[in-house]
Amino acid sequence: MSATTLSRMYGINQHALHVNVKGITNEEAWIQPPSGNCMNWVVGHIVASRNGVLAALGEESIWPKEEAKTYARHSAPITAAGVGKPLDTMLADFDRAQERIIAGLDRATDADLAKPFGDGDTVGGWLHFLQFHEAYHIGQVALLRRIAGHEGAIK
Repeated sequence: MSATTLSRMYGINQHALHVNVKGITNEEAWIQPPSGNCMNWVVGHIVASRNGVLAALGEESIWPKEEAKTYARHSAPITAAGVGKPLDTMLADFDRAQERIIAGLDRATDADLAKPFGDGDTVGGWLHFLQFHEAYHIGQVALLRRIAGHEGAIK
């Protein structure tokens, strides 16, 4: 997986997230689906997960660990309006992370991406997995958009 391909894939994710949250209010982002987490938690989880992308690229985290805790894997669902960060704040943080990701990928060489990372993976493999993870959750945002009463955004 090349840095150029990863950069393009993270760009597609950025576009898809923004299209799917367009017109969503904070109140709508806290609507609870029949099961699972609300859009606020899912978007926050995407942003918090970007810390792993940034770490693999040697970039500064977007949220400190304590701030990301609300949105960490296996954290408690957000079940009340006003809990967590406002949607527009999270989207701005997502975009700041995007800038750092692209900067890191612009500097990354094939040798950098081939370096061992984590438990038997490479930096490139880990970044590819995290991109898939992010895209998966952006798909959830698309469904949560419909639960909030909006039409699908990507046709």
